[in-house]
Amino acid sequence: MEPRPHVSYSAIQQYLRCPLQYYFQRVLKLPVDVVASGLALGGAVHAALAVHHRQLQKQRSAQDPEPDPEAVRWAFLEAYEERENFAVIEYGSKETRDKVIEQGMALVEAYLATEPPPSIRHVERALLTPLTNSAGEPLEKPLMTIVDLVYGPVEKPVVRELKTSQRAYSQSEVDAALQATCYASALHETIGVWPVVEYAVLTKTKTPRAQLLTTTRGSGHAARLGDLVESVERAVAAKIFFPIESPMNCAGCPYRAECLDWRPDRRSAGAPEAHRLNGEALPC
Repeated sequence: MEPRPHVSYSAIQQYLRCPLQYYFQRVLKLPVDVVASGLALGGAVHAALAVHHRQLQKQRSAQDPEPDPEAVRWAFLEAYEERENFAVIEYGSKETRDKVIEQGMALVEAYLATEPPPSIRHVERALLTPLTNSAGEPLEKPLMTIVDLVYGPVEKPVVRELKTSQRAYSQSEVDAALQATCYASALHETIGVWPVVEYAVLTKTKTPRAQLLTTTRGSGHAARLGDLVESVERAVAAKIFFPIESPMNCAGCPYRAECLDWRPDRRSAGAPEAHRLNGEALPC
């Protein structure tokens, strides 16, 4: 069964970050056979900590089995190997496979050493919720979100987002984060309550540590999200794609060769649009 057409944070953020990368991945659907080591590590850490959270969720009383940290460590290794089977992992000049795995394990250990979240309600919960713009008009496509963790009391739940990062986050970053708006809006649409959004940032420093930052959202943020999604959808429908080159965007981008070959269509307005790679027209 085909999934219902929807928008997601990752798609919207990708377009805002680099419209041409969005085009290569989500319109042309070019295959990717290389993945940056940071993405592989982050995905494996997420998978391992989901195992940890489910263990905590099952521990309803003192009679239930204690969480098994060894199972969480194995989950990390298995998840990393799965990513190796999916694509070639590209390592930096000072990285090796063993060093990255060691770093990932240290991040997992840093998280396991933190106070466990109480009253876990959902782990890796998928939500499909409607979007409305600031004029009160519903958007055609709903928003798909997958929240890492929901915990706490029903009247004031907390959505926790796990991040692996080279550095600590600032409060201003999480206060402005589009992802936090997506999560808060989705949960509000689902249960009618605005949650606290909490970022658990695992820093890849010499001694990894877990940083917790919280932020909140409201109806004004949800309306602005609807306006933003509507604008991006209109731009995609109009086939507005162009590169945004920066060290952060281009380093490790799997479409770098295609990007360098790309040329804009310079035909007259109203003509059928095509983008060109290696001199060959590619239909949109």
